[in-house]
Amino acid sequence: MGNLRQLLSGDGSNMKAIEDHLSGLTSGDRVAEIRSLDRFHQQNLFDAAKGYRPISLSDLVPEDHPPMTELVHHGKNSLPALTHFAKVFVRPSSDHRNELWGYNRASAIVETVVGPGYFVVHPHEVAGEVLVDYLRVPPTKPAHWPKILANDARLSFFVYNGTQDILRGVSEHVSIGRATKRGKPMQAWFVLCRESMS
Repeated sequence: MGNLRQLLSGDGSNMKAIEDHLSGLTSGDRVAEIRSLDRFHQQNLFDAAKGYRPISLSDLVPEDHPPMTELVHHGKNSLPALTHFAKVFVRPSSDHRNELWGYNRASAIVETVVGPGYFVVHPHEVAGEVLVDYLRVPPTKPAHWPKILANDARLSFFVYNGTQDILRGVSEHVSIGRATKRGKPMQAWFVLCRESMS
C-alpha cells in the first residue's frame, strides 16, 4: 500500500500509471489508497487529471444501476479534520435523464449540525468534467435518506451554500474534485472511490 502517494509525489504525475495502479486493486484496497492522500497529493491529482479521462454521469452511476437505488462513493477530503465521508448518488427516473441526485454522508452529528448537503450532478461546461451543484437540491430522495434541507439552513450556510464541485476522472472507480464558491476555486480538494457493485 502507499503506491498511490508515491505516484503523486513527483513534480509531474503519470496518469496512466495511476489509473493502472488503481484498476489493479481490490475495492477495499482502492478505498484505502485514496484515503491515504493528503492535501498535497489531492491537489496534484486534480491538476494532473485535467483532460486525462473524461468523466460522465454514467461513470458515477452506471446506466444499468436501478433508478433511485443509491451508489456510494467513499471519500477523503483535504480538510484538517473529519476527512472521511461519502458522496451518495442515485440516478433519477427518466424525467431527469441528464442529472444525478445525492448528498454527503457523514457522521450523525455532522449531518445533524451541519446538514446533509444535498446536491444535483450535471455535466460541467468544461467537456469531460461533471459538476456537483449545491445551488440545487433534488425534488425527492430514497426513503431512508435524511430529510432534504436547503443548503442555506443550519451550518450548511457556511459549508455548502454557494458551492459547486468540479469532478475529473482518474480511473473507472476513482474521481478527483475541487470545490468552488460562487464561481471561484477554493483551496479544498477531495477524492472519491465508487463502491464495487459486485
